[in-house]
Amino acid sequence: MDGGVIAGWKDIPMELLLQIISLVDDRTVIVASGVCRGWRDAICFGLLHLSLSWCKKNMNNLVLSLVPKFAKLQTLILRQDKPQLADDAVDTIASYCRDLQVLDLRKSFKLSDRSLYALAHGCRDLKKLNISGCTSFSDTALAYLASYCRKLKVLNLCGCVKATSDTALQVIGQYCNHLQSVNLGWCENVSDVGVMSLAYGCPDLRSLDLCGCVLITDNSVIALANMCPHLRSLGLYYCQNITDRAMYSLAHSIKNKPTKWAPGKCKNDHDGLRTLNISQCTALTPPAVQAVCDSFPALHTCSGRHSLIMSGCLNLMSVHCACAVQAHRTAAFHHPAH
Repeated sequence: MDGGVIAGWKDIPMELLLQIISLVDDRTVIVASGVCRGWRDAICFGLLHLSLSWCKKNMNNLVLSLVPKFAKLQTLILRQDKPQLADDAVDTIASYCRDLQVLDLRKSFKLSDRSLYALAHGCRDLKKLNISGCTSFSDTALAYLASYCRKLKVLNLCGCVKATSDTALQVIGQYCNHLQSVNLGWCENVSDVGVMSLAYGCPDLRSLDLCGCVLITDNSVIALANMCPHLRSLGLYYCQNITDRAMYSLAHSIKNKPTKWAPGKCKNDHDGLRTLNISQCTALTPPAVQAVCDSFPALHTCSGRHSLIMSGCLNLMSVHCACAVQAHRTAAFHHPAH
């Protein structure tokens, strides 16, 4: 300190205290905030990220007591093994944490629509929301949230069967145009109508998980191939209505993008699809899947780099990426028989 002396812990400058706090776990941060008024004010002002996932009991009461103090939070992680959170906790978060950008509420089975309505009004700057496994939310409440939280970039709705309907996805596609990652895993009521709404409304979509969305057909994949040029990861596990037509649309999508390299193939591993899961898509044939693999160099079938996932598709065992073919040729060349 300029001309001063640190006589005790309470005299530590706020900047130094916050640096120290950044090195300790969240439980210690909470304890430190109760040491004295100066520390409480410093931490409350400077703390931006907090996780309470370590709390196995009374998380709801902890949120009610802490959140009013930590009003500057931008990230709040509240993952639970067993449901603890209730609507009053989310009401408090929405009332005090107006700058919140990242919120993880996965497996909050006790929450009702009341929580989504509260977030819609209080946390309009949300960019990343995880409500996977929250089975009580309705599609009406999810649509309402989407109409207010228009800055969302990442949305995890895995297992939210009741909330994730085509109607809700149409609203999401209309208002949440900045979305880059969406997880609709096991939302079995989703059809082509909902997925196509996302494809047309969210052109910056990078990752979409549709595993277990048994109603979707080739039309969804074709819309994604045509409208989402930045798509890097697509999950189609157990989407058994998907046929070769969808695969060829993906393979040919690269031809429709302005490029300076040879048509029909990405320039390098950083362009186009990097992960594709077509496990249990039993209607697909080797030529169609091979066409996709040939178009996107980042899709690998070789050992240790599996990014083209085909579990349960025994008829696709002949599909191989370029490096797997090269490795096979090299091994054959060095075989004693040669």
